[in-house]
Amino acid sequence: MFGLGWAEVAIVGVVALLIFGPKKIPEMGSALGKTLRGFKEEINEPSAADRADDEEV
Repeated sequence: MFGLGWAEVAIVGVVALLIFGPKKIPEMGSALGKTLRGFKEEINEPSAADRADDEEV
């Protein structure tokens, strides 16, 4: 995982927990998941401009 061992990942997790706190971490994870889901939907769904180009041909 990006050249990191389990010890480094654990240290990053502990530091994130100390900085953001235990209540903020799940909120950030949820927001990240919603953002990634939105990007995925936009990538998989053709835009209105693409559909208009297809109809002209």
